[in-house]
Amino acid sequence: MNKIGTFLIGNVTGIIIVAIALMVYAPSIMILENDSKLGFQETVESIKTSAAAKGWKTPVAHELHEAVKKAGFEVKPATVIELCQPKHAGKILSRDENRIVTSLMPCRVSVYETSDGKVVISRMNSGLVSKLFGGEIATVMADASQETEEILAQTIK
Repeated sequence: MNKIGTFLIGNVTGIIIVAIALMVYAPSIMILENDSKLGFQETVESIKTSAAAKGWKTPVAHELHEAVKKAGFEVKPATVIELCQPKHAGKILSRDENRIVTSLMPCRVSVYETSDGKVVISRMNSGLVSKLFGGEIATVMADASQETEEILAQTIK
């Protein structure tokens, strides 16, 4: 086999290995999950209270279990809490080139109960995602991620 054939086979093999690794590991690094030390409703309230104490707003808490109940489904409790820090949002929203990430705003934290009764706190690993962007977006997302983790710290086991 010539050098070009060997080069192409090596590259294709490398691409396949990277793709498989991403499929296996990406979900576990893109989404963070932790058990709560509190009950479901107490976890939701604790996050809201902690967010307010740090100057964050909680504009909406989507009670997903209630929404699907109206469609005839009974599921374990799941609430998505929207968290907004106006100083971070203002930095993103004030510049057109930063608005690409508005689909990720506000930060969202999910609290859900599993079938075995555990209460889990789930959120996007925005600290990791921030590394995909440069400049002000990366800085703001990294700061928001760190502050979100501080908000959740007292509730996580």
